[in-house]
Amino acid sequence: MKTNLPVDPARIAADIDGLAALTEPDRPWTRRAFTPMFLEGRSFLETRMREAGLETRIDAAGNLVGRRAGARPGLGAIMVGSHSDTVPSGGRYDGIAGVAAGLEVARALDAAGVTLDHDLEVVDFLGEEVTIFGVSCVGSRGMAGLVPEAWLARRDAQGRDLPEGIAMVGGDAARLAGATRSDVKAFLELHIEQGPVLEAERVDIGIVSAIAGITRLEIVVDGRADHAGTTPMGARADALVAASRIVGEIRALARGLAASPEHFAATVGEFTIEPGAANIVPSRARMLVDARAENRATMEIFCARVASIAAEVAAAEGVTIAEPTRVSDAMPTPLDPLVVETLAAAADAVGATRRPMASGAGHDTGWMARIAKAGMIFVPCAGGRSHAPEESAEIADIALGAAVLTDAVVRLDRSLQTTTET
Repeated sequence: MKTNLPVDPARIAADIDGLAALTEPDRPWTRRAFTPMFLEGRSFLETRMREAGLETRIDAAGNLVGRRAGARPGLGAIMVGSHSDTVPSGGRYDGIAGVAAGLEVARALDAAGVTLDHDLEVVDFLGEEVTIFGVSCVGSRGMAGLVPEAWLARRDAQGRDLPEGIAMVGGDAARLAGATRSDVKAFLELHIEQGPVLEAERVDIGIVSAIAGITRLEIVVDGRADHAGTTPMGARADALVAASRIVGEIRALARGLAASPEHFAATVGEFTIEPGAANIVPSRARMLVDARAENRATMEIFCARVASIAAEVAAAEGVTIAEPTRVSDAMPTPLDPLVVETLAAAADAVGATRRPMASGAGHDTGWMARIAKAGMIFVPCAGGRSHAPEESAEIADIALGAAVLTDAVVRLDRSLQTTTET
């Protein structure tokens, strides 16, 4: 552990351990948004925020915000934080580490006697993970004014709609239209990497350059159902055989694109066949491809090549494959150059090793980047594991990341004023 840091690892550990204790007992570490257990976590965090001298509130989108007033009212806010909700059966550090680090920034500034000109806000966003309403990043989208109108009609298994869920945590969906923040001048988030790179390379901090765009392609292969025992091998139109060839080609294509310095990954994560009987040649196969790219041009190359692969396989296997359908298509989000440079300088100042990297996963930062200068850092997690009960990270690594955030906040407090004045 590095010494002489401006933060207290014990306080960070207490925050994380306190939230970890609030979990469904048979499914650690489960504390999903819009549940009573989530509200217990919120109560714990609000108490910790107040103990840190922060003035707390729940905004219209259901985000918990703790505010430390700056010396110059009206200058705007520098915001730090993440989310405290989890996926089922896994999430002891995912999001939680970022909320704890944000809290520690506020305490560290107090301990050092530093008064910022900007307000400092520590945020726990509502529902970053996929919620019981089937949607994610509810709070950060709400703060950015980007909650789709159709979402408000979504219901959970008990029949509650999303506005009822937001009201349950103290928000007010009726006020969302006028709740878009224009005063957040910079947003910073710490997160565990959720991948193995930092640990494998023994690097302290990942400076995130961009949040990868995500495109999902549906590919449907239509063959012909035949008797599995009597149809000659050379006379079949086997949809599964054709589909398996496509999967292999997608893997090879993705590996080639991932060889560049820019982030790229592709996965066939859903796969079904019909009629699904051992004695029938499959007549139809459907797959859903999840592709993630830091660079939009790379994504377009991938999609075009997948369409060509599908046509080539269809001709070779005697099946029919329609043009792959883009089920969803989100653009990559580059993070703010000033904030990225500031985080790099802060890492150097506290003695942390660093490397640039893109985020292949979506985060609240991606939505906050629509309304503020946004940046993000990663800290290592054990084995790159996440969204699993085994998810783990060292408090020393999180504390070092919190020290980077603290230094960066002080730097941004100065540089944002200079940028505004010029």
